Amino acid sequence: MSRIISLAAAVLLLGSMPVSAQSQKAQSGPGNNAVNSSDHNNSNAPVAGRNSFTEGQAKSKIEGAGYSNVSGLQKDDNGVWRGKADKAGTKADVSVDFQGNVNPAK
Repeated sequence: MSRIISLAAAVLLLGSMPVSAQSQKAQSGPGNNAVNSSDHNNSNAPVAGRNSFTEGQAKSKIEGAGYSNVSGLQKDDNGVWRGKADKAGTKADVSVDFQGNVNPAK
């Protein structure tokens, strides 16, 4: 009887230990569609997708990326806000995608 109790206790003890081989790192790179919450782009070009930013929020994102005199913002058919802004004395076409990435036109 004591052998069964000892065996049951060992099974319970082993079953409660964490198994680290099952945990995986979060996916990074182009396949990760999570909203960009940092101040850095996760894409070199605007990513198409349903954009919930208002015009004012898009303008703030552009200004936060170092641009000024933001004008002409319009959302295109791909959900990307596009407009014009100044940076380092040069007027540029800029965009803000649904992930918050701010990119100059290339």
